[in-house]
Amino acid sequence: MARTKIFKSGNSAAVRLPASFAPAPGTLVEVREEAGRWVIEAVPQDVPMINLDGIWGSCPGIKPIASEDRVFDERPSTLLAREAAARGE
Repeated sequence: MARTKIFKSGNSAAVRLPASFAPAPGTLVEVREEAGRWVIEAVPQDVPMINLDGIWGSCPGIKPIASEDRVFDERPSTLLAREAAARGE
């Protein structure tokens, strides 16, 4: 039985598989918990991924976000810092 440790990778928990268990790089896997055990299984290649390219833009009522709609008020701390810099503080 091989053993390994869980480590932190960004905001996720990660585990390195020992070389004897490692699938080919880029292999799509499914991870789930069953009765207190973690199960990692390769996804069969004949399972299609969902491709939304064909329906992009065809959903009624959904419009792309225009850049002029993405104007936000500045944070109060930013305004205060700018005013303090203008006063020379």
